[in-house]
Amino acid sequence: MKIGLITVNYNNQKDTEAFLSSLRESRVDLPVFISDLSDKFPLRIEKNWKGVVVQRFENRGYAFGVNRGLEYFYNEGFDGFVVLNNDILFSKSFKREVITSFSKFEAFTGKIYYAKGFEYHKHYKKEDLGKVIWFAGGYIDWKNIYVFHRGVDEVDKGQYDNLEETEFITGCLFAFSRKVFEKVGYWDEKFFLYWEDADYSVRVKKVGFFLVYNPRLVIYHKNAQSTQGPGSKIHIFYQRKGRLRFALKHVSFRARLHVVKNYFLGK
Repeated sequence: MKIGLITVNYNNQKDTEAFLSSLRESRVDLPVFISDLSDKFPLRIEKNWKGVVVQRFENRGYAFGVNRGLEYFYNEGFDGFVVLNNDILFSKSFKREVITSFSKFEAFTGKIYYAKGFEYHKHYKKEDLGKVIWFAGGYIDWKNIYVFHRGVDEVDKGQYDNLEETEFITGCLFAFSRKVFEKVGYWDEKFFLYWEDADYSVRVKKVGFFLVYNPRLVIYHKNAQSTQGPGSKIHIFYQRKGRLRFALKHVSFRARLHVVKNYFLGK
């Protein structure tokens, strides 16, 4: 099975280099497509990165960058696509688990920890660093229109170690087959940043596929490094815009009114 990894870079040489170094250290010798949307600092990588393709594009958003990778690997005859943030690090078992997962599931994600030292809160014991959960499956609050990460900020004690269906998959680690792509299509490029993963999750489920959470598939996430960190003005701005578009596209008229009103009230 031919599996391709897709990531997007935006003025972030440091994290993309760390992504590639982790890929090599973890022996994840799978082809990588990097959409470089940088407008100030074009990505420069070593010539000896075998299997890494970098293409530069105008910055038209995360979904646009993902789609360029999907387009490339699909035309090359690949069977599976793994969308990843560029600010992640790989576990040693990543390749084995992603191959195993593709043999069983059409769309899936894994357990995502905060990268050590990048936890949102700072009260954890030293021995817990690197074991704090960022994502262990997710769900959508359809009444208030919010997306939630299960287990976020909890120290992992095995409480989310069951393989199970999930309602939402984060774009930090979203894997799906050629079969899914041929039915669902490209990511919606009208989502510039954030909520495009929730939209794709809903679309995948609408055509009859299950979304699976596999806790054995592990990565580590530095969290929102391309948007100046969680809670930054740019992070909040695009979260609000994405939520509005998601509501206009997927929810009931009453819920839509609620989101539109709060959007213009700045909530």
